[in-house]
Amino acid sequence: MTNKETLQRHLLQLDNRGYKAYKDIQGNYDFCEFTLIIDYVQGDPFASPSKFRVRVPPNMAQIPRELFNSRSREIALRDYLTRQFDKAAHSISSKRGTGKSGMIAVTRLGQEVLERTSAFIISSPRSDIGDLGGVELRFAVGLPAGGRSILGRQAAEMLCEDIPEIVSNSLKYSHLNAAECRRHVETVEDADWLRQQLAENGLVAFVADGSILPRRSGVDNRPLLNNAVAFQSPPSLKVELNCPNRGWISGMGIPAGITLIVGGGYHGKSTLLRAIELGVYNRIPGDGREFVVANPAAVKIRAEDGRSVAGVDISPFINHLPQGRDTSQFYTENASGSTSQAANIIEALEVGKKKKEEGRGKKEEGRGKKEEAQSLVLETQLVAISEGDLVPVLLVDEDTAATNFMIRDRRMQELIAKDKEPITPFIDKVKQLYVDYGVSTILVMGGSGDYFDLADTVMAMENFQAYNVTEKAKEIAKNYSISRAAEGGENFGEITQRVPIPASLDPSRGRRDVRVKVRDADELAFGTEEIDLGAVEQIVDSGQLRAIAAAMVYAKQQYMDGKRTLSEIIDLVMADIDAQGMDILSPFPEGDFAMFRRFELAAAINRLRSLSVVAK
Repeated sequence: MTNKETLQRHLLQLDNRGYKAYKDIQGNYDFCEFTLIIDYVQGDPFASPSKFRVRVPPNMAQIPRELFNSRSREIALRDYLTRQFDKAAHSISSKRGTGKSGMIAVTRLGQEVLERTSAFIISSPRSDIGDLGGVELRFAVGLPAGGRSILGRQAAEMLCEDIPEIVSNSLKYSHLNAAECRRHVETVEDADWLRQQLAENGLVAFVADGSILPRRSGVDNRPLLNNAVAFQSPPSLKVELNCPNRGWISGMGIPAGITLIVGGGYHGKSTLLRAIELGVYNRIPGDGREFVVANPAAVKIRAEDGRSVAGVDISPFINHLPQGRDTSQFYTENASGSTSQAANIIEALEVGKKKKEEGRGKKEEGRGKKEEAQSLVLETQLVAISEGDLVPVLLVDEDTAATNFMIRDRRMQELIAKDKEPITPFIDKVKQLYVDYGVSTILVMGGSGDYFDLADTVMAMENFQAYNVTEKAKEIAKNYSISRAAEGGENFGEITQRVPIPASLDPSRGRRDVRVKVRDADELAFGTEEIDLGAVEQIVDSGQLRAIAAAMVYAKQQYMDGKRTLSEIIDLVMADIDAQGMDILSPFPEGDFAMFRRFELAAAINRLRSLSVVAK
């Protein structure tokens, strides 16, 4: 390992040389208070930026152990430090030369607190500083260039002056706002505890009183500042849950079963559902939805015209197609709204738990611990519940659903006989999903009251406030019978497992090297294919998509053998990540991976147009 002065001299000597000469600086450098690690150097000023790391030892960072003494707290602290480094870098770094020159940046950050590979906590083996933690922070650097020539003096200033200042301002605990840091960690920890208590209390979601649900705009996910109405639970749905830091928090508990969210247009139905669907993640303090939490296996379902479908058994919803087309192994390169929505549901069920008995067992176990949960104290090993351990919860908004998939009313049944209609609408399957598999559904429905007969809970949104109108809805259903004939049989049907054919997932596609590339948070290139994930609404971060792309390659290389089912493959990939971290997905340290769920990994694989499968 060389030192800071050696790096500085080397950079000055590189001045005006060809840009590729920057490759010579790759390596480790001792800056006394931290180590600078240059893992990768870009070969062109317009190429992807260089990959850097800093390691600040515990005796320099001096982060109190109580801020990272559980998995929940550690993830929150890592997120906070990433944000502080990002803020410091933005305030110090400046434009130097052409292309991306002068850039010092971490991964893109939003409102969600995600486990990322941008920051790690370093524990010390030394007993004299054993209660303190250090930091490894990964970031990108655009090395300065004039055209395609090295700007050595600017590079020396950037690496030897700017980076030490950024590190000092953001990764030394004595220079941080201690109260703000603690609030960040405690907010995330409390949200994890709330989410952990949902199943114990027979709930699938919780919306805290005082939450600010509306966002500034469709492209700005920050909270609405002016005229925002704070949420208050209807008395009949109000519950109180306990947290280690804030104590008891009151709010609306949405029970397991079938829940309808109704109301007039622009009164907050979809806003509430959006807050719930993103409640699978934690949020930063000040977001307004910090304590809106959902079952970790909640999955947003929508119609998705034009997506490809590979061998999915959609027969519970669609059968007896014209020309005798088989729907037990349904293939299409251009799905309709109804077939895509059916496939999206079946695919979510395929990679989640399947048997209601499993869900019931957990629920009963949780009930047995309910009294204990009332006096929860801070535990040092709190680990968030894995979504793989829970039965999926379906979230559906009529605005993004296929009408003919959601409902077929009595009049249409009279006009078009069932033997002429291959679609069994969701209204005839939603109760069966709960009875047969324990799958709850939260459904925004403003245009049809036919679901009143099936709903366990009906809440009406008025000016962004919820009212429990279950009894009134049931009374209306009783007084205004629709005399609608149920379709699709007495049971939901089987959930068929599929085995991916390894050759159908090829990230190289004839090239020598693996080719994966991410574009924003809704599209990735896999080999020669472009996978459109714009309709997978619970991917919220481009870092998640980069990690998903790497996980697809990893799954292909490690576990796709033509025998394992997709669900088994995803189980193995997620287990490896849980045991060894996301670094296992890449041959060198990546700073821009963000943790994803099994459902979104499955969604990316399922939308690969080359995918071929066989039924298990």
